Parts: sequence; C-alpha cells; structure tokens
Amino acid sequence: MNLARFPRVRLAHLPTPLEPLPRLSEELGIELWIKRDDCTGLAGGGNKTRKLEFLLGDAFEQEADTLVTQGAVQSNHVRQTAAAAAAHGLDCEIILEARTGSTAHDYLANGNVLLDRLFGGGLRTVAAGSDMVAELETTAADVRVRGGKPYVIPGGGSNPVGALGYVDCAREIVVQADELDLRIDRIVTATGSAGTHAGLVAGLAVMGADVPVLGIGVRAPKERQEANVFKLAEETAALLGHAGRVSRDQVVADCDYVGEGYGLVDQGVIDALKLAARTDGIVLDPVYSAKAMKGLIALSRAGRFKGETLVFLHTGGAQGLFGYESVVGAGL
Repeated sequence: MNLARFPRVRLAHLPTPLEPLPRLSEELGIELWIKRDDCTGLAGGGNKTRKLEFLLGDAFEQEADTLVTQGAVQSNHVRQTAAAAAAHGLDCEIILEARTGSTAHDYLANGNVLLDRLFGGGLRTVAAGSDMVAELETTAADVRVRGGKPYVIPGGGSNPVGALGYVDCAREIVVQADELDLRIDRIVTATGSAGTHAGLVAGLAVMGADVPVLGIGVRAPKERQEANVFKLAEETAALLGHAGRVSRDQVVADCDYVGEGYGLVDQGVIDALKLAARTDGIVLDPVYSAKAMKGLIALSRAGRFKGETLVFLHTGGAQGLFGYESVVGAGL
C-alpha cells in the first residue's frame, strides 16, 4: 500500500494492543478479542488520532496554521483535533452541534467539552440540524479574513485522507493476527461518520485479506450508512491507487441498535458499559463503542456469531462518560 508516500505526523502510540477478552467471551459464548484503539495516546486516545496523523500531514503540506473542524457537543474527534493542534502549535476553531438536544450541565460543560477548552480550542455552538458543511466554510472564511490559513477537517476526520489511518490499522491487525496465529472471522466496530469503517474495508480489500467488517450503526439508517461507507471506501482505495478494489458486498452495517438517536443513551447501552467493565475491566464510551457493544452482545446471544472469532475495535471515547454522568450514573 506504500502509505509512506503520504505526508504524516506521528501522533499515536502504535501498534495498539490486540488482546483477548476471556471473561466476556465466556459470557457471550464466542471467542472475542479487542483492538485497543482507546490506547492511541493523544488526549486520552481514540480512533481519530490515527486519522489525524494523515490529516495533519496534509495540513502542514498545505502550510495551514489553523485547523477547523466540527462535531456533536461531546465529540471525541473534536477533543483529539484540539489536542493535535495544541501539540503542533496550530490554532483550532471548533463548531459544536447541539445534536442531542441535551441541556444537562455535565453534557454541556464536562467530559470532552472541558478538554476542548483545556486544549485551547475556539468553540462555538450551533443548533441541531445545522448545515455543518456551510458552518465549516463560514469559520474557514473568518480565519482567512484575519490573515490565517485554515485547513478544514470534516466531522470525524472522515474523508479519504483521514481514512488512511484505518487502512494502516487494517494492516496492523493482520500483522498482529499473523504473529498470534489468530484466525479472525470478523471485525466489529461502531460506524458513524464512516471513516473508520471505510478505512478498514479499503485496507483489507487492497491487501486481499478475507476478513469481513461489521459496522454497528450509531446514527443513520442502514441503507444510508452503507452507502456513505461504500463511497468513502471506494475513494480511499482510489487514493491508494487501487480503484475498483472495494465491492459493495464488503460493506455491511447493522443499524438496529441506534436506539432513539445519535448520542442518546438507553438501558441497553448502560448494560453494555457495565458488562464490559465488570468482566474484563474495559471502559467503553456511551455514544460509539458501548452502542456497538450493545449490538455485539445482542447478536451474540441470538447465535449470530456462533463458532466465530471476533475482533472488537474499541474506538475510545471514555472521556465522554463524564459528560453523561447524569444519565449513565442513574442507570448503574
């Protein structure tokens, strides 16, 4: 794949561990491993750090001095972007979408929001349903007016450049599995802004690794989510010089576990948080990884993965738990 030809800023602690989850495996009746991308290091870790390595590389290539990005109020991506900017002397302008409608103090001021402020990100909040592409352009224009040079990063860092981070992760998983003599039947991860899911699919396809990826949706309906992931996976493979390598049947999302909506926590999410924590001491986040684990648990108990060895990709985000104390704490 020759990822070295793409500009890159090293931010992450790599490779992240690939570990067994023996007690959770026993509970679910499957062989379950975990890819610990909550351990990437930057600002407490998370999956966006891999993407930001390539996005910052591109930003420096373009001589940018300000990162401009967006996300929901408790965005893990925004936290890691603000930290990456601080670590490399860049300004960072952030647009937060009040996507969930929550007015709880912990949601609006604690967790990732507190860290955004700590890292010096310039924050402004817009209403739910705002045109976030337009909001990014407005902020970028403001940066230009004051003499800066913006680099716009889409929500989740999910474009072909950002997805290269998960092409690299796909390579890393295959290498680790080979070293462990581990035959992986399926990778399971949360799928939202699509970059992680698409990067994995593109990377595995380009390598010719016959490992399916199941994305557990956290926001969009199945048809739209799969279309978004497929489009980005195709674009990422093309960027790698392998256009046409990704087939539509390689993109699979199960969006039956979204619940009432993005960032909204139900008892199934809280139960997944508790089970992961109280079996193997794993801390998930309430928006992405716990919702994905909620789906994995339900599907396992329904016999979907009987006889399979699964790798659960932990996308990080435990910092966001502190923005959900009023909800999660009440359900413990």
